[in-house]
Amino acid sequence: MSTGRRQSESVAYGAPTGDQERKAKGALVRKILKQYGLLIALIIVVIFFGLARPDTFLTMDTARALLSQSSAPAILAIGLTVPLILGDFDLSIGSMLGLGGATAVAMMSLYGTSWQVAVLVAFLIAILGGSIIGFFTSYLGSSSFVMTLAMATVLLGVEYLITGMTTLYSGIQPGYVALGQSTSLFGLNNQVWIALGVAAAAFILLEKTELGRNMYAVGGNQLAARFAGINVRRLRLTGFIIVACAAAFTGILLTAQAASSTPNAGVSYLLPAYAAVFLGSASFRPGQFNVIGTVVAVIFLGVVQTGLQMMQIQTAWILILQGVILIVAIQANRIERQG
Repeated sequence: MSTGRRQSESVAYGAPTGDQERKAKGALVRKILKQYGLLIALIIVVIFFGLARPDTFLTMDTARALLSQSSAPAILAIGLTVPLILGDFDLSIGSMLGLGGATAVAMMSLYGTSWQVAVLVAFLIAILGGSIIGFFTSYLGSSSFVMTLAMATVLLGVEYLITGMTTLYSGIQPGYVALGQSTSLFGLNNQVWIALGVAAAAFILLEKTELGRNMYAVGGNQLAARFAGINVRRLRLTGFIIVACAAAFTGILLTAQAASSTPNAGVSYLLPAYAAVFLGSASFRPGQFNVIGTVVAVIFLGVVQTGLQMMQIQTAWILILQGVILIVAIQANRIERQG
């Protein structure tokens, strides 16, 4: 029987042809790469650095250190995921991170309060800052990009006023330091378990509650969400408060880990947070910001940074790579949204 006749009979009986099978397999591969490309990339870089530095990279100490170093940035990135889901940008998170940590340390170092009160005051300032940004953007129509950029300068100025632009390290209580330095189950730093708790709470909020579904609806189409009876303004306000509290919490953990507060310490965390969130949006739920993608992206960036440092690559090239990853992630997110 000729090849052409066999193909004709296959089509006649509904059996897939060779071309159809290849197309189906290609579509399946593309789907897998879209949904799990970031996870595959993570495995690849782990294997690469493991082969390049087998004696130092593939060790439990390195794994614990990597998870510990990624925990606080993960909390910041998870918080940033919320306003981005709602369609808003927040460029003040670096300054809020610095102010949150500086406030807590200053309350203990300069005013002698308990560490619990210091943490509470830091969160109250974060709620106030997030409320101000949310009010101007949600209720007065200000651009979130411009408003948060301006607010970043204001928050940095407040930090300088509180700390006198000096490094604070005296009077920090052991209970506060334990938040960032103590280890617990499986020898992991407390920050790892705190970050896991924050990630679980954020996942449940965004994926399993009506509030989370409404947030995705607002980010998809604000006008349609408003017509559906969703209080868009209040949700956007809530998003800015959440990310402000996440930034302050990150600052608290970082200053607890360092047992000190350094002026303007939060600015360097802005770019990695955005890189993680946009990179995470290209996987698991392609084109949509999501908590799982953000967490995996934070670990991916941490692995890349740790591996490059072990290979003694200059910090300048690491920063350039972070910027390139952000550009690629933003472009991938745009393509997925348009597709």
